[in-house]
Amino acid sequence: MEYVEAKSILQKNKANEWFGNDYNMNLYRGCCHGCIYCDSRSECYHIDDFDKVRAKKDAALILRDELRRKSKTGVIGTGSMSDPYNPFEAEERLTEKALKLVDGYGFGITVITKSALITRDIMLYRQIAEHSPVLCKMTITTADDDLSRKIEPRVSVSSERFDALAKMSKAGLFTGITLMPVLPFIEDSDANIISIVRKANECGVRCIYPAFGMTLRSGNREYFYNKLDESFPGVKEMYIRKFKNSYECPSPNAGRLWKIFTEECHKYGILYDMKEIITAYKSGYGDRQLSFFD
Repeated sequence: MEYVEAKSILQKNKANEWFGNDYNMNLYRGCCHGCIYCDSRSECYHIDDFDKVRAKKDAALILRDELRRKSKTGVIGTGSMSDPYNPFEAEERLTEKALKLVDGYGFGITVITKSALITRDIMLYRQIAEHSPVLCKMTITTADDDLSRKIEPRVSVSSERFDALAKMSKAGLFTGITLMPVLPFIEDSDANIISIVRKANECGVRCIYPAFGMTLRSGNREYFYNKLDESFPGVKEMYIRKFKNSYECPSPNAGRLWKIFTEECHKYGILYDMKEIITAYKSGYGDRQLSFFD
């Protein structure tokens, strides 16, 4: 890992429709989890050698200066482009330092990760939740650890992520799952979706946001197809026949899966509508957390 220069840490969202985030925060560039489907390796993002993690130099100082200039608080989202709990975070602790600043300046936080390392910071999330909205999400697309190792080879397997969710839920945090992407011809079975929802319920998960399919762009498509040839012989040809060069690659089973998914969520009282999720995790914090001005 190496450090790279950075001018800013926070990017203002034009609309806060994605889990109610007012800002995006990326402390790292690139990711070494090796997930075969990762859209962030697409050429449009201009991240050379994506599998190499780069930390932003003086990230805590830059973030502190940006937060102190805000006249009103909001919710900061992290994990959209690179995992804030990549293996180097255990030693570098950029995310931990950022959470302390988020807490100190009275902001809220939503996080997406695939690493059980997030449980290290449970107390920090609890401190933030005392004054601002907090939503801790794990991406889980399969309930099977063996399949998880194939599609996400260098990250906590699914069972470890479920365990992390259970610990966070037990600590009183609002937890969720991003069930995306559900890979066509690999993960889009009734049994997989039902298993994920039921395990989520057992772990105290409050919300699941799904996408029954995936996206493929230049850079990502080539990498994904190479990995399919290695681990899922014959599946690449199925993608080419079905989707050709389409950006959106919905599961052929999407309609049926959605029906099964929503029925299971209703059974356990798990939220899946984005607006309802945002309303629920922000409930009780007041309007001051819903808008801000620079």
